[in-house]
Amino acid sequence: MKVSIDRIEQEVAVLVLRDDPFDRISLPVSLLPQGCREGDVLTLTLEPDHGETAAAKERVTGLIDKLKKK
Repeated sequence: MKVSIDRIEQEVAVLVLRDDPFDRISLPVSLLPQGCREGDVLTLTLEPDHGETAAAKERVTGLIDKLKKK
C-alpha cells in the first residue's frame, strides 16, 4: 500500500493513502524510516504475526478461565 506523509505534528506523522486521499493513518514519527519528510511516498506493509496472535489468545483464555473460577 502506498502512502504519503501529509504532515508531522509534534511526534505524530499523518499518512494519506494514495488510493483514497480521504483515508488517513496516524502513527508515531519514531516508526518512520530515518530521514523521512512531509511529502515523501512510502510503501506500507502489514503482515500477520501468527506466533504473537497465538500467545495473545492463550493469555486471554487463561484470564477468562480464572474469572470463571471465581
